[in-house]
Parts: sequence; structure tokens; C-alpha cells
Amino acid sequence: MGRLFGTDGVRGLANSELTCKTAFELGQAGAYVLTKARHRPKILVGRDTRISGDMLEAALTAGICSVGAEAVVAGVLPTPAIACLTRRYGMDAGVVISASHNAMEYNGIKFFDHCGYKLPDELEDRIERIISDGTGKLPVPVGEKVGRRVPAWNAEKDYAEFLKSTIDVDLKGLKLALDCANGASYRVAPKVLQSLGAEVRIRKNAPDGININDGCGSTHPEGLQGFVREEKVDAGLAFDGDADRLIAVDENGNLVDGDQILLICALDMKDRGLLKQNTVVGTVMSNLGLKIALKKAGCTLEQTRVGDRYVLERMLERNYSLGGEQSGHIIFRNHSTTGDGILTALQMLSVVKRSGKPLSALAAGMTKLPQVLVNARVSEAKKHCYAEDAVIQEEIRKIESRFREEGRVLIRTSGTEPLVRIMIEGTDQQLMEKEAVRLAGLIEQRLA
Repeated sequence: MGRLFGTDGVRGLANSELTCKTAFELGQAGAYVLTKARHRPKILVGRDTRISGDMLEAALTAGICSVGAEAVVAGVLPTPAIACLTRRYGMDAGVVISASHNAMEYNGIKFFDHCGYKLPDELEDRIERIISDGTGKLPVPVGEKVGRRVPAWNAEKDYAEFLKSTIDVDLKGLKLALDCANGASYRVAPKVLQSLGAEVRIRKNAPDGININDGCGSTHPEGLQGFVREEKVDAGLAFDGDADRLIAVDENGNLVDGDQILLICALDMKDRGLLKQNTVVGTVMSNLGLKIALKKAGCTLEQTRVGDRYVLERMLERNYSLGGEQSGHIIFRNHSTTGDGILTALQMLSVVKRSGKPLSALAAGMTKLPQVLVNARVSEAKKHCYAEDAVIQEEIRKIESRFREEGRVLIRTSGTEPLVRIMIEGTDQQLMEKEAVRLAGLIEQRLA
């Protein structure tokens, strides 16, 4: 697999790139690096609904137990639930088996420290060095010192109670449509919303191991848009496979993306004195319309590299309370240490309830500049070479010169897939699409 850790843990084609051997070694090395020797360490383990989850969970927990730690298994739960409960239960670490929004044949393993935060690069590097040097050097306990696997019986209930505690209104009178992506939110999201009084219509909540993210969820919200119109509800909520992101749909069937959700929640938090330093953290992908709308409201947008870990780093560094990505990863630092799709839905819906305004009116506070996003599928080994290819760079410079006066061009690699992502923001949709597709074709040709 080359370097194990990417931008969001370890990810790859299950049973080919991400093997049981790798999962076992990650369990060993992760438990060793993240736990203390003064007591029997406990590591909370969760996963999404992928068919490969059972296999990788068995290998991962075996690795954890083999170095004397206890694997506390929560079963299918959203990624942010593991971050939350690791902290709440006083665990030494948490680990999630999920490939988030990726197709079902992929899977991943990501760790959280005892405070529920994703690991910094230096800890991931330590885990990776142990694996590359050989886990045979780790201590191997025997007898009663061998670890065991135990269930976390109340994990779903405890997470649901936490979610409900984050808002101070009920949701009675709201009619909602949910798309659970046949993923980790399929049980807990409907339960939480219904227990708060919402009337809920649900689609894509019958996981079979292979239908996760399959034409549904936050990366394919078009099905939910039609469902919202058919059911005549107040809002639609689309989660991804591990439920750490949310894309919403207003009562008219129009998309409300992460940038718009950030604005809705930021303005509400500012009015209630909860938006620290009146600043929101976004990424370089944030729509220019968000920056303009925040500035008009007396707020500031700070931008980081793409990735919720970089958003969180800036929030921690400068003590900000709200940040997120256009893709729907939103971090409410007063409540959570990571992006949480269900938590985000509750915060957004509480604004709808308190304001008495429809979601469409709240989202209209921001005028989005058109953005065109095109993926160039390339060789994994060559995906970073676009920055060094003279022909590609010359073409990028030409496109940038065309849009310099009324837009921008952003090229970046995917942290989890063999893709180079092209984003053009501007005013001429047809020209942007033409140039983005042409550049993608050139990149694919040269980096195949």
C-alpha cells in the first residue's frame, strides 16, 4: 500500500490493499502507541455496514488483544459516536473501521486518542514505523495478561442521549426525510429525530453489506431531493456511510451544502454570543459566497487546506468554535471533537425551529458562485505528479489567466482515491465546465 496513513487514517481496497494482516498489525501497533502501561488498556472499536467490516474487525481486535489491551466493541455506529464515547467512557483510544463516503469495496481504519481527537501526524508516523520495523518487537503477554474482546452494550443509547443534549428545543411540528446511505446512521439517526418529536420519512436505511453509499447518501443526494418533493416535508437530511457529514435539502428540493449550513449556524451562534471571535474556519474549497455573506454579517472566514483535520487544527490553535467543509463535515467544538452529521442536522434544525423560518429562507442568506468540480482518474503512484508535469502546469496557467478576473482555479489530489480534483469557480458555467473537462482529460492522459 506504500505509506499506510493518508489524510483520514488508513484506507484501501478491502482484502487486497487493506488486508487482515494490516488490520492485525494496526491493532497491535495502535494499542501499543496509544495506551498507558499502568493498567489494562481499553480501546473502543466501531464500524460501518460494509461487508468487509466483520473480517477487518476480527483482525483488528485480535491485534489489540494480542498486546494485552481490551477491545470494547460497539458494533455499527457513526464515526463521531466512537470519538464521543471514547472520551465519555474514559477509554485509552478509539478506532473505527470505515471508508466513509467511498464505495463498498473499500474500507479504512482510523484512530482517535483518549480525548476523541484524530491522531496528529507524529503519532500516525510512530504507529507506521512500528509496523514497518516489524511488530514482532512488541511485548507479547501470555496467560491472564492477554487481552479480551467485550461488547459495549449501551453505546448506541449513550450516543443518542448525547446528541439530544446538544439542543435546547424539540423538533415537534417538523416533517423530515432521511437518507441514511445504508450506512452507520441507519438506526440511530431516525431514533434521535423521532424521540425529539419530528415526523420522519426514511429511505436507504436497509444495509446489506454491499449497498452502502450506492447511489445514495450525501454524495448522491439527488434521490433525496425527489423524495423531499414527493413527501412534502420541511427538510431532507443525507448522511454519508459513516455519518460524519451532512448534506441537507430544503422544502423545495434544493440542495443545502456544507457552506450554507455553516452560514446558517454561524449567524445563529453569533446572535446568541456563541461564535468565538465571530470567526468561522473553512477550507480553500469554501465558496466565495460564504466569505461574502459572513463579512456582511460582521464575521470572518479563515481558510485551511482541504480536510476536516486541518479545519480542527486551526480551530484548536486559535480557539474558534465553528468550522467545516463544503462537503458537509461540520465541527461544533462546543459539543464534539470531529465532524458529526447527525449533530450538524440537529444544530441546523434547531435554528429552523427557533427562527420559524423555512430552510430555504435561511439558506438564501448566501449567494453561491457557480463551481465546477471534475475528477481526473489517474495512477495512484502518479497522482501528485501533476505539479511537476510541465505540459499540465502550462495548461493550468492558461486556464487561470482566463478566469483571473472573475473566478479562480484550484487543483488538488484526493487523499483517499487515485484522483486529481479540478475546481473552477466563476460566473460562466458553460466555459468552466468545458475547461475543467478538457484539463481532466489531459491529466488522465499524462498520468495514467
